[in-house]
Amino acid sequence: MRRLVVISSRKSKFIAAFVGAVLSLTSIHLAATARIAETAFSIQQSALSQSTSTQTDLLAGKQPGSAPANQAKIEAESPAPLVTPARQRQIVISIADRQLAVVEDGQVLKTYPIAVGARRTPSPDGDFVIINHAKDPTYRHGDTEIAPGSNNPLGSRWMGLSLKGYGIHGTNVQSSVGKAVSHGCFRMRKQDVEELYTMVQIGDTVTVRRERDAMIARVFAAPVAPVAAQTLAAQNNAGESQMASSEKATVETTEQ
Repeated sequence: MRRLVVISSRKSKFIAAFVGAVLSLTSIHLAATARIAETAFSIQQSALSQSTSTQTDLLAGKQPGSAPANQAKIEAESPAPLVTPARQRQIVISIADRQLAVVEDGQVLKTYPIAVGARRTPSPDGDFVIINHAKDPTYRHGDTEIAPGSNNPLGSRWMGLSLKGYGIHGTNVQSSVGKAVSHGCFRMRKQDVEELYTMVQIGDTVTVRRERDAMIARVFAAPVAPVAAQTLAAQNNAGESQMASSEKATVETTEQ
């Protein structure tokens, strides 16, 4: 009987230890499962938050991951640089045709007959810029100086090129226009040069070609733009104030 009690006691201890081990393993498993579930929930919440933020950005017209709204507002309120498109106007001169064209943004606004340099004093060809202009200029060549008036070889207007001594101007010999008789400058009739003067600004380009190349052929074969008359009329009216405020100048030139 005593032996049976001892065996029973040992069996009880074994069973108790086994049950304890099982309970311990179960607790560890449950704890691990709870931790995994918590981690998965956290990842899911983070992904949901990021997705919501992305959708909000897209609805607000922003790219995902762009600057915060307050930063975007600051950047939007910052003044943008003022960019004014430059006027694309140039003068094209064909020495061979003795013609001058005013071209703006690819359209011919008007063409004028001109006098060009004589064979012994040819006009220059190349690309130039208008560097000055004057109303009723005083003519000077060497020791000769002529005040504005009917005897002035420059006429009533002067537009100087970026080649010293050369320019586009009027003339006191109207019949010379259309001929190769100048000392290198480009002469125009009084009415024409005064109209051109209102259209030209310092900095405008002047392209002069001696031969009839493809560019010259296109320019002088192109019809004058239909709106040119109205455009020129408006510019002439505005140009009157420009001419009234321009200073008279003494011009040294190749003309004689």
